[in-house]
Amino acid sequence: MHLTASKRAAITLALGATCVLAAQGLALPSAQAAPAKSPVTAAETAVARGLAASLADPGWRGQVRSAALGSKQVDLARLTSGSAAPAALTGAVAAADRKIAAAKGLGAQTGSLLRVRLGADSMKAALTPDTAPLVAVAADDDDGAAVTAYDSAGRAHTLSARQTPRQPVYVVDVDVDKAAAAGLQQVGQAFKKAGLAAPAATAGFWTTKVDSVHLNDDEEPWILGDAEIFSIVSGFGFDGKVRVDTVDMPYLDDDGTTYYPNQILVNWSNYKYNLADVVMMEDDGDENYAALAKALADALLTITDQGAYVPLVDAILAAIPSSWYTNDADYVDSWYTLAQTSSGQLNGARGNGRMTVEPYFVQQF
Repeated sequence: MHLTASKRAAITLALGATCVLAAQGLALPSAQAAPAKSPVTAAETAVARGLAASLADPGWRGQVRSAALGSKQVDLARLTSGSAAPAALTGAVAAADRKIAAAKGLGAQTGSLLRVRLGADSMKAALTPDTAPLVAVAADDDDGAAVTAYDSAGRAHTLSARQTPRQPVYVVDVDVDKAAAAGLQQVGQAFKKAGLAAPAATAGFWTTKVDSVHLNDDEEPWILGDAEIFSIVSGFGFDGKVRVDTVDMPYLDDDGTTYYPNQILVNWSNYKYNLADVVMMEDDGDENYAALAKALADALLTITDQGAYVPLVDAILAAIPSSWYTNDADYVDSWYTLAQTSSGQLNGARGNGRMTVEPYFVQQF
């Protein structure tokens, strides 16, 4: 059914609300709404329901379809800024971006974070111009058996999280690459302010370079997109305080795949001893970087140099806020006492990852 401009304007979307007025004028019963597990999930869910309702308009639906088929991830703010987008949806996406940034401890300057994508490549053939896809939110639990998706009439549908649906499903998600880059920058600034990250040396220095890295297949459901992996590197600085550096690894999208990044993991000129620890983490979209930085700083500032190296992995894992463990994959693996001379394959303590590393000298010109 084609919506007139006045009917499109009547579509309302309120973040945190318990119902969305669908294109046919029906309200989504609050009993069908999936319980929000976090402020991020609540914002994503509200946008997903509003986007689903808006797909009753064939013209707008066609624009969303073209965008989803043309890109792996579509910036929702950019997509809904066009003239064909329902005004209520445009405003709701902007408001959701702000709420998500705040929930993740990021500043307003982070910009748009919400993305929409087709759930799986196998859905492309069924994504015809006449089809109004369901809209779901990327799951925040790897072990969840079901996914709630919404149609353009405001009805909720339960889908299997393990078996990819044949019908097309749009997935609303957070751009974790962008969020993690902004978050890790803030974490680094917080560590520097707390005295946990002294300025790096300016001369040539020895490093540990990652030649290859592999994470085991954890059989994530189709609803989850690419993960954002980063590592927390820690040791003792020359001032006797714990030093922490974060290393972004945005290329680590898929488990079960070996990547060859040639990426510097440890800058040894920053550390008093020739030993450091590495904790690898994953951001699935809900995490608050401000809370992470504060928790780590509060815990690590209490640890002092006793004249011999003390592994820091356990202290880091104990300090990480419990919210980072709502999804089992948030903690990926850890490497204790990585040495400046370490080379070859190093298996993670958890058995979930392995890296091939080598010493590498960075020459200053």
